[in-house]
Amino acid sequence: MAAAPLAIAVMGPTASGKTDLAMALAHRYPCEIISVDSAQVYRHMDIGSAKPDVAMRTAVPHHLIDIRDPTESFSAGEFRAQALSLMATISARGRIPLLVGGTMLYFRALRQGLNDLPTADPVIRARIDEHASREGWPALHAELARVDAPAAARIHPNDAQRIQRALEVFHATGTPLSSHFQLATESACQHRVVQFALMPADRTILHARIATRFDAMLQAGLVEEVRKLRQRFPLTPDMNAMRCVGYRQVWQHLETATSLAVLREQGISATRQLAKRQTTWLRATSDTQVLDPWARDLLAAACARIERAQSATT
Repeated sequence: MAAAPLAIAVMGPTASGKTDLAMALAHRYPCEIISVDSAQVYRHMDIGSAKPDVAMRTAVPHHLIDIRDPTESFSAGEFRAQALSLMATISARGRIPLLVGGTMLYFRALRQGLNDLPTADPVIRARIDEHASREGWPALHAELARVDAPAAARIHPNDAQRIQRALEVFHATGTPLSSHFQLATESACQHRVVQFALMPADRTILHARIATRFDAMLQAGLVEEVRKLRQRFPLTPDMNAMRCVGYRQVWQHLETATSLAVLREQGISATRQLAKRQTTWLRATSDTQVLDPWARDLLAAACARIERAQSATT
């Protein structure tokens, strides 16, 4: 792989400073950013997805942002196909693909490939949702643990979207989702990917940043953003876009008329749970340089690693 084109990946839990590091790297190297974020693919979902602002997207080319309406789906397989195509095009221009985000399944699909998985089955999903409405998602997580223990170990008992998908794949194919991943046969990514994982040494700082950022989203109009989405599109709460953290909690707030204080508490709690899941994924990721996002030498450490990779090809 020494002669393969270079790519950079900046991974990390939500609110860990991935965008700041990516922009700093993009100003130092000839990079184009590929978003690895399952919420930023959706148009009109700007506040709750922490989408890069216009100034950032003008300064540095960004890809895989605003490519779907909120009523549409976007799978890990679709991400992989589009990302690989973009990486090849960017490299052909003599530039460096810079993959940035926190959707760990997308990173996994990109590096390892995915076996063919069944498309969404509305009948199976409806049956799972009906079961969840009676028993609760932790009960379905327990069911998942019986049929697919490796998947259940990675999925939080309240992560409705991932529990549903894992059970759906099992009921549709008779094979656990984890086995599908193990049997993936697609070729691996052909780029040499320098991977960075932003892993805070002090979790209290990350928790404070999560709270501050969610407060900023509320002040910027997150509730109104979701209200307008509901007016503009025929959305339902089980659509992927509305299951994104933040959007799911605002949907519940609008449906049940809870107070903003309750919404804030639920949103911050859900975001912390997401950060914990992302961190768990990162700890199991190989060939990755772990960086403390609060370290003074963060950018210097990242640049040193990139330059070593560049010099290896010369």
